[in-house]
Amino acid sequence: PSYSSSYPKPQPIPSSSPSPPPSSMSRLWRPAAQRNLRNQWSKLASHRQQWASSSSSGKSHANSLVNVHLSQRYMPSLELGVLNDMPDIRKKACRKLCKQQELYRIKLLSSYKDMVAAVTQMVNACRSMRCYQTGTSNSTLVQFSNSSGDQNDTGDGGGVSVFVFLSISSHEKLAEELVRMFIMELNVKRLLVLEFLSISCEVPQDIGLHWGDQLYQGEFDNLSTLNLFSEETCEPVPPKLMDRKSDTPAVQCKNQPNPEVLQVYLTTWLAEVNINVHSTYCPKDRRNIFSNWRGNACQPHISYSWKKNHWV
Repeated sequence: PSYSSSYPKPQPIPSSSPSPPPSSMSRLWRPAAQRNLRNQWSKLASHRQQWASSSSSGKSHANSLVNVHLSQRYMPSLELGVLNDMPDIRKKACRKLCKQQELYRIKLLSSYKDMVAAVTQMVNACRSMRCYQTGTSNSTLVQFSNSSGDQNDTGDGGGVSVFVFLSISSHEKLAEELVRMFIMELNVKRLLVLEFLSISCEVPQDIGLHWGDQLYQGEFDNLSTLNLFSEETCEPVPPKLMDRKSDTPAVQCKNQPNPEVLQVYLTTWLAEVNINVHSTYCPKDRRNIFSNWRGNACQPHISYSWKKNHWV
């Protein structure tokens, strides 16, 4: 939904008088811009929590999928004790484990879709930080919105500061830096999801999932919104670590990877290698910018605690 705010328009002046100075409109624009920024940063924090929840659920489903797969793989040599004399006990157990694998695949894919949705909403919040004047000139109210209705309105108040010395573009730049970490981590998660979904209880086959395969209907459209889909190759861009060039070749997943490899996948998922959890992801001159709003509305004290997974 579009954010909007209305303020009484300045009293009309005679046609013979000069136009009202820009500062009068700026005084009306600034409170609306401040409120909109608060809303967008609050949304970013909320979507960060959604990411954390979906990532945790995905890790749990992936771990269960791996455990079930290994149990099925080692079933022929597993010591069953007194159950060993039951007819077809191993076949029945393997069939049940295969059904459980399919269930965990569905749950893992659902968690991945939730992560894609959370990052998409983060990007939308980053793109909604500007504040535009809306309405007609005949209106008795000056209205503002985060969606543009005039091509000549840049939505940044002409570059004026919104909070202390920070302009809208400064807020946008920092938000983009933060969200970019999640975009890149999402791409790594996609590679891991691809590997986990390729695990099969059947005999290893030559055909498995490829990096260019669409994991769910509409996935490529979502990845295009995040600039994670290449129009040239018609497939998602290769995953990489932050600020490093990717040299990952075309990926084709194996149906039955080694247990040690699966453990590495689970550890990588948990580590979230592209997200800095050790310190605030800001240069020194921009730390303590975004967090709880304290004191004067024009003087925010905001920082982000990655360890606590929320703005504090």
